[in-house]
Amino acid sequence: MSVKTMEDLFVATLKDIYYAEKQILKALPGMVSKSDNAELKKALETHKAETEGQVERLEQVFKLLDVPARGKKCDAIEGIIDEAKEHMGDIKNERVLDAGIISSAQAVEHYEICRYGTLVEWANDLGYTDAAKLLKQNLDEEHHADELLTEIARGSVNRDAEAAA
Repeated sequence: MSVKTMEDLFVATLKDIYYAEKQILKALPGMVSKSDNAELKKALETHKAETEGQVERLEQVFKLLDVPARGKKCDAIEGIIDEAKEHMGDIKNERVLDAGIISSAQAVEHYEICRYGTLVEWANDLGYTDAAKLLKQNLDEEHHADELLTEIARGSVNRDAEAAA
């Protein structure tokens, strides 16, 4: 896709996050299965359901723009997910692994927050108010997921990982 206008850039970035969300949906079950902490497992499972809703909202945005809902390969999210898989394979201690999973999940969340924050602003700038509202819902969920992961890490996971050493 050739990017010549802000609309083109908006759609290209929308395709990027759509691809990313689909890859995240594939990666989350592995993170859940590797996690030992019940609170972390629940948070990841909840976020998987939220991510499914985010994909649906992205499809609604594509429909509003009259653009086919198709992803564009996102090397950034693939790198983050590959790194998460590598950590999950390298870390043998379950408590330390939970801390590593949170770190990896937050890297994903921060990428998504960056993309959605940009898309919300661009949607508003371009006059796509309905799209902006849908994208803001996704952004709010990503912020909440990030905050929840921080709470879980501070609540017990980091201390448990430190004690495991």
